[in-house]
Amino acid sequence: MIRILAAVVVIVAAGVAAVALTGDAGHANLIWLGWRIDMTAAAAMLTLLLGTLGGALLWRGLIWVLEAPARSARLRIEQRRRQGAEALAKGFLAAVAGDGLEARRLALKAADLADDSPALARLLAAQAAEASGDRAGARTAYNAMLGFPEMRLAGLRGLMVTALAEGDKSAALAHARTANSLPRTAPWAWRALLEDRLEAGDWKAALDLVASALDRKAVSPLVAERARAALLAAQAAGLESSPEPDHHALALDYALQAVKQQPGFAPGVVMAARLLAFEGKAGRAGSIIEQAWKSHPHPALWLAYRDLRTQETKPARAARLAALAALNPTARESRFLQAELSLIGGDVAAARVAASKLDTAAPTARVAGLMARIAYAANANDEARAWTMRAAGAPQEPDWSDLDPEGHAFAYGVRDWARLVATYAETGEMVHPRFERGDRTLSELPQLPAAYSDSAPFIRAVAGPAAAIPIPDDPGPQPGPMPGDDSEPLSTQSPRQPRRRLASRPRAAK
Repeated sequence: MIRILAAVVVIVAAGVAAVALTGDAGHANLIWLGWRIDMTAAAAMLTLLLGTLGGALLWRGLIWVLEAPARSARLRIEQRRRQGAEALAKGFLAAVAGDGLEARRLALKAADLADDSPALARLLAAQAAEASGDRAGARTAYNAMLGFPEMRLAGLRGLMVTALAEGDKSAALAHARTANSLPRTAPWAWRALLEDRLEAGDWKAALDLVASALDRKAVSPLVAERARAALLAAQAAGLESSPEPDHHALALDYALQAVKQQPGFAPGVVMAARLLAFEGKAGRAGSIIEQAWKSHPHPALWLAYRDLRTQETKPARAARLAALAALNPTARESRFLQAELSLIGGDVAAARVAASKLDTAAPTARVAGLMARIAYAANANDEARAWTMRAAGAPQEPDWSDLDPEGHAFAYGVRDWARLVATYAETGEMVHPRFERGDRTLSELPQLPAAYSDSAPFIRAVAGPAAAIPIPDDPGPQPGPMPGDDSEPLSTQSPRQPRRRLASRPRAAK
């Protein structure tokens, strides 16, 4: 209509302009029903233009009147849509806030008004029932969602959560299996099934779940690699203690596969090194530890590296460990190791330089303990006591030398392996479950001697543990052992037998 009107206007305007340019006003006659109207051509064209405009307006007015009922219906629908959207928004907010009654009232309102959002209305009804503590109502609402393909995953997840809240783990796992079998990926279902297998210690089934999730792109390749590395290490740990000879070889194979998946994963590296050393392949064991140290230094790595060779002098061992630290000199653990080696060698100044690169402004108990031992070795007894007091109130961090009192590093139980696998797969971070539980086997406070006391080595057993040096109330100068000095430190008190620990370590290194 608008295009026709515009065309008429253009034609009339062009005619008027043509008449004006010729200089001849022209003449037009209109005869209709006995009536005759005489006018100029320009006036006729102007009359035609006005008539066209009037006719168009009259037509549009007529259309507006005829469309009034439909327009009113659309307005009512739009108003219902706005009210439904408002009810949904307020209902979800009420459900999140825990106002179950208000959420259920708004859910009923949304179900009546939100005709274009039935899925959201059903979801709000389920969450409103949960917020009000009506688990049966929530279960009914989630079951109603299963009949709609686009809502099925959400319904299954809601049913799983409801079943877990009711303590029905078998039903929760059944819902997770159903969701995991759907064409559309559901990471939450895979994670629930994986956690179940981890809790049961079924490492093989867990590996199968990881492989299937990767094939279906439910997890990223990085998460899958980390999960496989941790699970393979768990398998190796379970087979290592078996008396069957083939199990020992299988454990080594699993450990090496774990290292291949994640070369910096300390449990896999340490177990592979221990098993290789048992077979007389200390050189290869040292190589995989060195590679791991380059990317992810960890206290367990240098403890295992230290014990690869037992028949060597203290200076030779110190030089070998210093070479390990030099592979990644700016890493936090390398600086710890440099400071410890300097203390053992009697170079207090070098120990201070290495320790100064650590966070001494807000130290952990481990850092404060190291500083205390450095001060003690420098005969700065007041400073040593001050650092010891700071260590008492400082945040703790895991002591990785106490992993297992029987002498096997990372010989976790099923529960601890499950925790380690889940955390490492998701975040790539190492956890110390025993430390998290507060299951401490060593002293809570650091001790001051600047020397390691030998105990059960990290990867190979030896005899003859040494006595630890007690802290006197007023400690005098007491230097640490010199390089090449294999004598035991002296004490003014009767030596006490230290607790059996997995690895030698500075007594203050918490």
